[in-house]
Amino acid sequence: MAGWYETAFRHVLYPIYESGLRRRRTLAYLNEYRRNQWLAPEQIAALQWERLQRLLEHCEREVPFYQRRWRELGITSADIRNLDDYAQLPVLTKADIRAHADELTADSWRDRLQFKATGGSTGEPLRFGFTRESNDRRTAVMWRGYEWAGSRMGRRTLFLWGGAVGEPTRAHQFKDRLYNAAFARRVLNSFSMTEANMSSFADAIDAYRPDVIVAYVGPLVRLAQWLIATGRRIYRPQTIIGAAEALHEFQRQIIEQAFGCPAYNTYGCREFMLIAAECEQRDGLHVNADHLLVELRKPGSAASSHADDPHAAGTCTGEVVITDLFNYGMPFVRYVNGDVATATSSTCGCGRGLPLLRRVDGRVLDAIRTPAGHILPGEFFPHMLKDVAGLERFQVVQRRLDQLELVMVRGPGFDESSLAYIRREVAKVVGDSIELRCEFVDDIPLTPSGKLRVTVSQLPSSVA
Repeated sequence: MAGWYETAFRHVLYPIYESGLRRRRTLAYLNEYRRNQWLAPEQIAALQWERLQRLLEHCEREVPFYQRRWRELGITSADIRNLDDYAQLPVLTKADIRAHADELTADSWRDRLQFKATGGSTGEPLRFGFTRESNDRRTAVMWRGYEWAGSRMGRRTLFLWGGAVGEPTRAHQFKDRLYNAAFARRVLNSFSMTEANMSSFADAIDAYRPDVIVAYVGPLVRLAQWLIATGRRIYRPQTIIGAAEALHEFQRQIIEQAFGCPAYNTYGCREFMLIAAECEQRDGLHVNADHLLVELRKPGSAASSHADDPHAAGTCTGEVVITDLFNYGMPFVRYVNGDVATATSSTCGCGRGLPLLRRVDGRVLDAIRTPAGHILPGEFFPHMLKDVAGLERFQVVQRRLDQLELVMVRGPGFDESSLAYIRREVAKVVGDSIELRCEFVDDIPLTPSGKLRVTVSQLPSSVA
């Protein structure tokens, strides 16, 4: 049964804030997506196809990049009659976006877009634009997916998340505190976690008594291992949601043993927010197919299997290729986000018509350790480096416990202040227990699978 604040927030405070003050349509979209999830798979596929056709017609009409690229290939939107035709369109890469950002902007949306930067989980930070409707819909899809795991707006939630980098102003800090208090949230900075201060994180959870914990998987697992090893009993939340990294079954078991509640897996990326999430059955991750089109492409192949296709036989594994069906301002059509996943044709016992991913395989980042006991999740460096001007690619390698190597490909905007910022932000977290060696190179080689590992730990297993 919902508490009084959760009920008041959901039915009064949030609608006033979101619809009244901010004039967003998040709640209307959320109600739409809640209805959509119970459609039959065939109905969801038809809805998705209708939305895809509208987007492709818009791209042909208003987006110079697709106009030029499709014209060179002799393709028009009218030629795309089904998903097989659609899968013949060229994929969109991060390099394409960086090189052609202006061309990717729709003519009618110039100077009206909002912008974000990715954390560069493949080592290549990316800036992209999106429309207000697209952002509202992404928020609605996030709320729907988190609801499946028992996380509802206004429910008491603790985030074990990445902390702010740089020097936030007092006004910004006050705004964050007010916002989190209104949303019944508390945020703990996972980047400050060390072996020596684990008890402070446990104490904070006990003091806040959250119904829900949302956390980076890596720090959450390390805290769970510490709880088990020390025999520390902790306040039991109702549910835990893992994010930012793939949640493997062995990790789920550790978390559930330590916290005494179910743990749920989610899959998302900054370019699209929530892509897929587990429902109460926890038998795969439902793809948000009424909002996105997700394909799985064999590495090096032009052909894709459609993770959205409920009639695909068995399972298939491949590179994740995504189209946001509602970002008309800067459309990403068949965008390769650098992840690998496995889809299944199985249906879920929950009754939702949304298709399933069996697992997400390609987001495991190495953790970095220091002699002082700091354990930095792989997300720390992408999070910290995403806004550094002129930084094109990077990789962090740890061969010794007391030393980190930061290899960087720099562009024209990178200068001494950029380097000073990096050293200052790393020192905030690791102190003087570790030496940061910075090296500039012309290129960083990819792995055999075609990805750039952002953080690479070569420490012996006895240390790591």
